[in-house]
Amino acid sequence: MSRIKKRSAFDQVSVFDRGRIVAYRDCGLSFMEIGKRVIRNQTTVMRIFDRGMQEGTMDRRAQSHPPQCSTSLRRRLQQSGLSTRRPLLGLPLTQNHRRLHHQWCDERRVWAAEWNEVVFTDESHICLQHHDGWIRIWRHCGERMLNSCVMHYHTGPAPGIMVPGGIGYHSRPPLVRIAGTLNSQRCISEVLELVVLPYLQGLTTAIFQQDNARPHVTRIVERFFVNQQIELLPWLARSLDLSPIEKHVVHGCSLIDPDYTPSYHTISSLATCGSFLVCCTPRTHLQSL
Repeated sequence: MSRIKKRSAFDQVSVFDRGRIVAYRDCGLSFMEIGKRVIRNQTTVMRIFDRGMQEGTMDRRAQSHPPQCSTSLRRRLQQSGLSTRRPLLGLPLTQNHRRLHHQWCDERRVWAAEWNEVVFTDESHICLQHHDGWIRIWRHCGERMLNSCVMHYHTGPAPGIMVPGGIGYHSRPPLVRIAGTLNSQRCISEVLELVVLPYLQGLTTAIFQQDNARPHVTRIVERFFVNQQIELLPWLARSLDLSPIEKHVVHGCSLIDPDYTPSYHTISSLATCGSFLVCCTPRTHLQSL
């Protein structure tokens, strides 16, 4: 049989019969027995089965055009304005989470001057040698494995510092360095009594926001807020995107010197540089959040 006739005989087999051929072969039938059931000769059955195993499809039309080069596809996507970017990380939200978030925002949608009274707080664990994706490098194609283009990091727990901080509209409380694990008792004695309470007392009116971390929602901490008459801003679970201190302040630190890439070798140098960056963050940037 000529090549044209073989192709014609192949095209005359329906997609359903091609699937039957593969299924019968998986069941252990011989090509001769399969040909009798689908009313095709043994050569056609063998050719259909081999093509299905190689290409993973029973449709011949999928291979009617030559495959596109990945470089051409990438170039066309770039010409249309598309490029690969890091996805935005977010927490999975249930319908109840979304309903509570919508209700929380709806209750405060008329706030204007009230937001100027809110003091947002958060704790950050800054590792001494950790690549979080913010540092970029310039390199040529093929230089990926050069030592100057490799960011080394530890696979296990790396040394670092715990830094509770906060921001307000007109000012910011000083940073506190916490060594070890932060529990509720240390939260009161080292953070609330020494830093937060004097800072709030220096303001005319203030609404304190905390992120519902475990040390913040214990009974002794809640009793401390009640005894000191500190007004709290109700905060919902899984609402990181509602707090301006989460990522916006860290991104704003790059406004000081975008080309500055710090190098930390000790915990003390890391704490000193972190305090400098936060203290030098422009107030106009904080007020625009």
